[in-house]
Amino acid sequence: MIVTITGTLTHVADSFVTIESKPFEYEVLVADFTRRQLQGRTGQQTRLHTIDYIEGNPQGGRMTPRLIGFLTEPERQFFDLFCSVDGVGVKKALRAMVRPVREMAVMIEEQDAKSLSALPGIGPATSERVIAKLRRKMPRFALMVQRDKASEAVEGGSEVARETFDALLALGHSESDARKLIDDVMASGKKFKDTESLLTAIYQRSH
Repeated sequence: MIVTITGTLTHVADSFVTIESKPFEYEVLVADFTRRQLQGRTGQQTRLHTIDYIEGNPQGGRMTPRLIGFLTEPERQFFDLFCSVDGVGVKKALRAMVRPVREMAVMIEEQDAKSLSALPGIGPATSERVIAKLRRKMPRFALMVQRDKASEAVEGGSEVARETFDALLALGHSESDARKLIDDVMASGKKFKDTESLLTAIYQRSH
């Protein structure tokens, strides 16, 4: 299984990008929110976290290997979960993911069926299934730091946020309250190297 691919981004199309990793050039399917982040980065060294799958019908004869790429590991994990819902699958999930993973996770966590239903290919029945199956798995994704608020890779910051989220739950805060406390402090743009420093900032702000 191919889990990452690193190389030069050579082309960005509507539904896929190509990456040159010599001696090969790979076509990697991407969701719309990933495509937008890669737009304008042609010629740059790029690393994508990938899922590989086989497209086609075994009875039909032709089976085609495909790669799907994401800029962060949490985005790849979210996609994997999203695909696991009955009636979704790889193609529908790729089409539906036009919003950042963090926003979609908040919709699912807050049981916002109306907003989910508005995503391409996701109607009311599918949105209810998504919420029923994934709602309790969303807090860690809802805490992802938005990429436009950080100039560097965000996975490290997200890890501190997730650990702080768990700590706030242990201290008796509700999930929504914990996420709001973290979001409010993170919005300042300041970076926190560990859970202790983030917790200190949260409590200084709330007193």
